[in-house]
Amino acid sequence: MFAIIGAVIVLLSVIGGYVLHHGNLSILFQPTELLIIGGAALGSFIISSPMKVIKAVVGGVVKVLSGKAYSKGDYIEILLLMSEIFSKIRKEGLVSIEADVDNPEASKIFSKYPKFLKNHHSITLVTDTLRTVMTTSIAPHELEALLDTELEAHHEEALIPSNAISTVADGLPALGIVAAVLGVVITMGKISEPPEVLGHSIGAALVGTFLGVLLSYGFVGPVAKNLGYIANEDKEYLNVLKVALVAFVGGAAPQIAVEFGRRVIPANVKPSFVEMEEAIKQIKK
Repeated sequence: MFAIIGAVIVLLSVIGGYVLHHGNLSILFQPTELLIIGGAALGSFIISSPMKVIKAVVGGVVKVLSGKAYSKGDYIEILLLMSEIFSKIRKEGLVSIEADVDNPEASKIFSKYPKFLKNHHSITLVTDTLRTVMTTSIAPHELEALLDTELEAHHEEALIPSNAISTVADGLPALGIVAAVLGVVITMGKISEPPEVLGHSIGAALVGTFLGVLLSYGFVGPVAKNLGYIANEDKEYLNVLKVALVAFVGGAAPQIAVEFGRRVIPANVKPSFVEMEEAIKQIKK
């Protein structure tokens, strides 16, 4: 939603300022220029990107338009989940969660947290880590190194859409120049026309440069930046799970392990100690 609001502000500011300077709006309406710039940008993106990147970019743009970010409630949810899992292990042993890990959708614990179940990477991180702990004698520092490697690999993959769109944004001004040059070529063919005709034709050609720069810095570039922030938020979210899991495997009590996780939550969405304590009490009731 905020991305759409920002795009509207960009358009209103640019076009509004142009109109206030008594600019002719009809000159800016050049669909052929948009065809040249947009089509060339799309084609170059398809040439440079395998299908998995194209799909990732489409999914990323949907995320940007939806504007959904992790909230305090989302973090409270995963900490409560960790608390329940750790408490069950502490009381009944690691074997007691085998069925939960093998089939999270049917688990009484995981099913309490439907939003978490929809997050594929989070589910995989938790279940794979618990399987590793159940089937091996991995040391806490080795587990931490393993999870750090996994999070880094996931983060690099999550940044692919941002990097792909950023490359398109970098090329848009140059494609705008291409459209402008083609407009000048057409204008040169009208050299015998009156000055007002030549002026209109040159103005239409310069719109190509204008559109290329505007699309790059006003729309496509900011979308790429937004996707980078989304990737960083995903890493922060997964990092909370990692810290809590490593702390518990290292011997911390369930509540202490959850506190370890709470401490690394970003400040703007971090629940207080009292909020978490009350939430855990409600779950126990």
